[in-house]
Amino acid sequence: MTTTLGTTPQSPPRPTAPDRDSKSRRRAWATRAPLLPALIFLVVVTQLPFVATLVISLFDWNSLSPDKRAFNGLGNYASVFTDAGLRDSVITTILLTVGVVLATVVIGLALALLLDRTFFGRGVVRTLLITPFLIVPVSAALLWKHALYNPEYGLFNGALSWIGDLFGDTNPSQPDWIADMPLLAVIAALVWQWTPFMMLILLAGLQSRPAEIIEAARLDGASAWQTFRFLTLPHLRRYLELGILLGAVYIVQNFDAVFTITAGGLDTANLPYTIYQTFYQAHEYGLASAAGVVVVIGTIIIATFALRTVSSLFSEEANRA
Repeated sequence: MTTTLGTTPQSPPRPTAPDRDSKSRRRAWATRAPLLPALIFLVVVTQLPFVATLVISLFDWNSLSPDKRAFNGLGNYASVFTDAGLRDSVITTILLTVGVVLATVVIGLALALLLDRTFFGRGVVRTLLITPFLIVPVSAALLWKHALYNPEYGLFNGALSWIGDLFGDTNPSQPDWIADMPLLAVIAALVWQWTPFMMLILLAGLQSRPAEIIEAARLDGASAWQTFRFLTLPHLRRYLELGILLGAVYIVQNFDAVFTITAGGLDTANLPYTIYQTFYQAHEYGLASAAGVVVVIGTIIIATFALRTVSSLFSEEANRA
């Protein structure tokens, strides 16, 4: 008598390492495919113009004499660092950036400390303080140029006349703010507009402080200054770095305030305005492109530090959570 033994079903073959790698690659491409149009658009809009600018910067090219265009190598870059006008614009850019960033940090920190306290009408005050940041830069510059700085009907000279009347001075001084202090006039307008930006960053840092540590310091008898000096300020270090770096990135590229308030006159022409003059007025395409590349490289360097600061902030928050 013979019996037929049943056969056990066999399991499907396991995928090999190349098959798994192929599936993971297909899955990765399927995930990234919806982002490809945005990536292509970003490359076309940002990188191709920069490459074109980089190529133009290697030529001696004046649009008024198109037949005399010639390859110049790094000659335009040498001119950027040796030309007196461009060198002065670099110095003006540094002074403008340092002045605006330092002032916005100090004032923004003071306002952030104020808004970190609880008081009646804090929401309204916070909204009013944020308002300058929401105004279009050109509109803000026009506001300062005509409504505040104008020597005939500006608010500043009107306030001086009113103070003079209070003290019996019937002929108070009426300074021409832009002509007498041009760079300070530009700095003041930028500080007014960008202090809310710095205030918001620092306020976010203040509100992320561990409440138990501050309470423990108070119970141990620490004064307000000691709490600020040894607890609050070290905690705000990353936020201060972030605000300074982001503020510097913007101010280095600022064009609106200089163009609107002084039109680059009275030694206020920064590097972006000088590039504008070189390109649109002198028609020196090669030299203007080289200066633009220098500005882009400087901005990338600053932005790299800013991104590292942001990354460290996120890492700290993740570790704390």
